[in-house]
Amino acid sequence: MRVPFDQLKAEFKRVLLALSFAESKAELCARIFAENSRDGIETHGLNRFPVFVQFVKDGLIIPDAEPIVVSALGAIERWDGNLAPGMYNATLCMNRAMKLADDSGIGCVVIKNTNHWMRGGTYGWQAADAGYIGICFTNTIANVPPWGGTEARLGNNPMVIAVPRNGGNVVLDMAVSQYSYGKINQYAGEKKQLPLPGGYDKDGHLTTDPEAILQSQRALPVGFWKGAGLSMLLDILLTALSGGNSVAAITGSGNESGVSQCFICIKNPDMHDSLIDQLIDFTKSSALVKPTDVISYPGENTLARRNESLETGVRVNEKIWQELLAM
Repeated sequence: MRVPFDQLKAEFKRVLLALSFAESKAELCARIFAENSRDGIETHGLNRFPVFVQFVKDGLIIPDAEPIVVSALGAIERWDGNLAPGMYNATLCMNRAMKLADDSGIGCVVIKNTNHWMRGGTYGWQAADAGYIGICFTNTIANVPPWGGTEARLGNNPMVIAVPRNGGNVVLDMAVSQYSYGKINQYAGEKKQLPLPGGYDKDGHLTTDPEAILQSQRALPVGFWKGAGLSMLLDILLTALSGGNSVAAITGSGNESGVSQCFICIKNPDMHDSLIDQLIDFTKSSALVKPTDVISYPGENTLARRNESLETGVRVNEKIWQELLAM
């Protein structure tokens, strides 16, 4: 089913206000949840909202908490998120990274003790829409095995790279696992197989069965050993820069809370749109595997889904929508 964007946002905000969120914070978080579903990322929009609410009730997310600056060195700042809502902290961090880039050409804000930022692409779009190159990444609870291992010891540690462009921003938003766990859960809920192998079953065989992957907790790292290495290095960078929790510490706590994140902005007065267009056109000129296939640049499908949602309503899971209305 579909619901109007404004109605979806209003229902999120109603629940957040009842959870003692300040007006401005409730408005921001509700908007981001609604925008995530609007852009086709239901796994970090409506579908994730009940989990977010439970984290608030469990005290893992503190509605009235505010992040603070711990230290600064040139264009780099280190923050403590104080377990405030992750979307709120991330928005402030990216805004601050932009301000630092205004002064120095580049800005970097790292934050510890924060919470899940929902869709990481939100902050890439935030930077690119304002005309900046944006790079950000986060760690998570362990949900990916190291290459050669059978137990989850790495996070799927999503990373985002966004470049502003007049014809449509180029925004890569990816987990270091082949599929995010939100996507795996979505396929499991819909009783569908994954399009490509996304992890291992309990016997160590690659599988497209989302239920088997959820049972084994062995998601497949992108690029096999390369993805495993990237996951570890992102976690090392976050830990070294922020002084916050690593995947090991987050996993030891038993909850995906108190995570570490990094936000980088680069200011460049001339983004050379014509050169980017040339690159995109060259990429799209490739022969297709199947005549019905389409080659898209990162972020292109997001824009198409966004426009569709604004015209016809945001697609929602009817069961979870009813849960939201009953909150």
